[in-house]
Amino acid sequence: MRLPAALKPLEHPVFLSLFTANLITSLGTWMQNTGAGWLMTILQPNALTVSLVQAATILPICLLALPAGALADIVDRCRFLILTQIGMLAAAALLAVLTAIGAIDAWILLALTFAVGVGSAMNGPAWQAIIPDTVPRDDLGQAVALNSVSFNIARALGPALAGAIVAAFGAALAFALNAVSFLAPVQALAMWRRPADSSNLPREHLVGAMAAGVRFVRSTPRVQAAILRISVYYLPTAAPWALLPLVVKQQLHLGAVVFGGLLGLMGAGAVGTGILLPTLHRLFPRGDLTMSASLISCLGMLLLALSRDWPLAALAMLLFGAGWVIAGSLTQTATQLAAPPWVRARALAIYQLFSNGALAVGAFGWGWLGTEVGLPWTMATAAVLGIGLALGAGRFALEAVAAAADAPPPEAYFLARARSQILETEHYRVPPEARELFLATMAELQHVRGRAGARYWQLHKELGRRDGWLEIWGMPSWAEHLREAERLTEADRAVLARARSFQVAENPGRHSRYLAVAPVPPNPGRRRPRPRP
Repeated sequence: MRLPAALKPLEHPVFLSLFTANLITSLGTWMQNTGAGWLMTILQPNALTVSLVQAATILPICLLALPAGALADIVDRCRFLILTQIGMLAAAALLAVLTAIGAIDAWILLALTFAVGVGSAMNGPAWQAIIPDTVPRDDLGQAVALNSVSFNIARALGPALAGAIVAAFGAALAFALNAVSFLAPVQALAMWRRPADSSNLPREHLVGAMAAGVRFVRSTPRVQAAILRISVYYLPTAAPWALLPLVVKQQLHLGAVVFGGLLGLMGAGAVGTGILLPTLHRLFPRGDLTMSASLISCLGMLLLALSRDWPLAALAMLLFGAGWVIAGSLTQTATQLAAPPWVRARALAIYQLFSNGALAVGAFGWGWLGTEVGLPWTMATAAVLGIGLALGAGRFALEAVAAAADAPPPEAYFLARARSQILETEHYRVPPEARELFLATMAELQHVRGRAGARYWQLHKELGRRDGWLEIWGMPSWAEHLREAERLTEADRAVLARARSFQVAENPGRHSRYLAVAPVPPNPGRRRPRPRP
């Protein structure tokens, strides 16, 4: 029996296994987040300190996202993911033990929450980057959405369960169950026999890999648009994540069970919307859906600011969660589709760096503002800001995403280990009547060279000739030059073909490569003899 469109990725066994593992560990994560947030209201019950729990979870992603993405692209992703899961298991287990024996305080709680966040930062880009390896390309968008749905199913169940556990047994049990949950992805990853990388090129170095990832994003406007859209969404919507424990305790005058229930309702709204996402995506453009998600979440925040009892707060959190999953799923899918395999984890890492950076800044800022003007005014201010940012960012399109396709690896030449910079040039003879089309194509080609790893790019007009043009770009090393062909997508190759079509037949373009060398005098270690008197 075929599954409905919303569940189609679950037909693939590897994705199903990883989806289930992600659901289990996400359940544990939300139990820990709920327990840590509520425990902090007991240890130090003020808005700024409580908001630091959210900031401690997110800050490691801001610090480590790019190195983590680079590592995920240059090492075996499965082994890398297993190591990060084991690290998070150890930190969560230590937090459970210290809480159980009464040796916990606010700073220890923040430190170990930060440690779990470090593991999450290292894990995130690699986990998202393996999704395209588990499903066909046509199912990728819904696979990303289903991963978000599993996270939100956990968000619907985990906080409610954690609220009951914390109320009955204390936060230590919630932390212990989170530690155990990391065993599920370890087992699923260990059983997956992922095909080995077939590239013959030398392995990239960490610093060079990070720089190549930054250059790719800098040269890919659609990834930049996705990053901008999610950042301006997360900056204001960090307010409920940072302040909900205090809203429940001080504004609604209720306890841990209601706090968990409200988080669960937020997750329920996200799950329902995630199931409907394929239908919504067929009816509306991705950019319009993302703006609508922002407006829906901001409406939820306005209702939360007005809430004085739990029914209105419940409606607010349902709306907030519905918008949350749409914005996150669509912008992340846009990034996945725009990034070819060689740089996928790095592009996602930069996406996560900016999005979680916006969450961290927002959590800290709204926590500070909450201590100054009170919770209702802070939530209302965040909602109004979110509406303004969503309307302003609407002009950055998410639709025209270039298809990223694999390309066969080139031959590894004897200079593959060379570290010096490579200068490349391409000569063009362009008829004057084709100049406007040529320049428009060159504008696209600049982005193609940057995505393939070029540090810089220039176009020069030859003086004294009406049809003479010279393109110059620089690669960091010979190995990076060899990777150029591997990094080109079909869309990139089409741009290159258009550029070469402008050349005059009797004067074809001439592609030259130059290796940078240092001018060293002969026998540099030998002193010149002094002339005798």
